[in-house]
Amino acid sequence: MRHFGHLADDVRARLFLEQPTPFDRHSEAAVLSTALGATLYSPATRLTLRSDIRKQAARGVVSMVLCLEDAIADHEVAEAEANLVTQLRLAVTGPGQAELPLLFVRVRHPWQITDLVRRLGPAAGLLTGFVVPKFTEESGAAFLEALAEAELGAGQRLYVMPVLESPELAHLETRRDQLFGIARLLEKYRDRVLAVRLGVTDLCSAYGMRRSPDLTAYDVALVAGVIGDVVNVLGRADGTGYTVTGPVWEYFPVQERMFKPQLRRTPFVEAGPPADGVRQRIIEHDLDGLIREIELDRANGLLGKTCIHPSHVPAVHALSVVTHEEWSDARDILQQDGGGVLRSAYTNKMNEAKPHRAWAERVRRRAEVFGVAREGVSFVELLGACLGAEFGGAR
Repeated sequence: MRHFGHLADDVRARLFLEQPTPFDRHSEAAVLSTALGATLYSPATRLTLRSDIRKQAARGVVSMVLCLEDAIADHEVAEAEANLVTQLRLAVTGPGQAELPLLFVRVRHPWQITDLVRRLGPAAGLLTGFVVPKFTEESGAAFLEALAEAELGAGQRLYVMPVLESPELAHLETRRDQLFGIARLLEKYRDRVLAVRLGVTDLCSAYGMRRSPDLTAYDVALVAGVIGDVVNVLGRADGTGYTVTGPVWEYFPVQERMFKPQLRRTPFVEAGPPADGVRQRIIEHDLDGLIREIELDRANGLLGKTCIHPSHVPAVHALSVVTHEEWSDARDILQQDGGGVLRSAYTNKMNEAKPHRAWAERVRRRAEVFGVAREGVSFVELLGACLGAEFGGAR
């Protein structure tokens, strides 16, 4: 699989200076953690789960979580487990396994990890790992031990993505101890930790709060404080940190699906008369809040995002592409040995070789899996191409 692989070859050639690199579930952890992108959650109760997975992969989704936790009711757990096992067993016997996205299962209890791997049998080979909710220093050890046991049973590497969303992290008096305790625990299983995820909805629930579609997670002071502290402890660029992914955007369009193929119309509208002969276009749909939050995710050291609706995926991926300006700066920094200051090729900033090197390394890893846009190619064009593919023909 690779990002933007669902676009036509000529469209990718027009958009990308450096093409996204293919990867699969056996790629190095550093590649996979960067490549997660928009991780789409789906309730494991869906009877069309097998076809849903293939359908979303064809639309550009490269990572999915099949949820046995908050996405389903308590009385549906046994039914959801049975459905998940049945659907993945059918998937493993069908064609096109290489085209499936990275698949994770979000469980409720440690014993579900070993039990599901046993019940799946050969179909466990479709899994990249498990998502552990409400992860704390106290609860996390049992999940990680179960993961190690399941690995032995499956005969393959399985990754974990802990979700930090417990009240102990929201509460100021316990946050520090929890974060450092979680860091010590994860260090013991470092080679199995693919990414750390943030559960902002649960963090807000500890105080009875919910942000509106006009506000990002960073506009909620309590949530912003938790995100900053998580990145401070678990997102360091000194080799001790992990990929930390962005929180879920809760809002989506009221229609059944945002971009229906039968609409056959552009997702953009004109934004007034042409400026300097160039038509100005703005996004017509309600993506502005999501876009603002993705930009703030990046500014705060997060990469990738939890998604609960397919309409969010194109925006997350389009904003993950390395711009030509970013690539120009990162390449200059990485080629500079011994420090020093360089003027950006875009003549709008200074690039300090030593302080900016960690940033440049992250840009290089992102460029490997998301590609580098050609000079002059903007987010709007990348998003338009993805949405054009939704309409049945990328422009």
